Amino acid sequence: MTEKEIQLLGFEVSYDDGGGDWDKYHYYTYTVGRGFQFISNASDEVGEDGQWYIEFFNSDPEIRFKDFGEVQSLINLLEKRIVKSE
Repeated sequence: MTEKEIQLLGFEVSYDDGGGDWDKYHYYTYTVGRGFQFISNASDEVGEDGQWYIEFFNSDPEIRFKDFGEVQSLINLLEKRIVKSE
């Protein structure tokens, strides 16, 4: 998955200074609901192929997605199932 595809999915960018420069690296998050969030790998963890991935935040075991279409389908499915309180 490319960084552009992550942005197209509506993920929000966050910066971490790593104790130095304010923009040392960045990553993306997407919150479906309280306590249910996706997170990308950090920009300093992207391999030479330039590919990014998405994981469930704080899951054990890690659950990782690398395919744009899978992530898009999963987010759409989860967003449709949110129960709105009246």
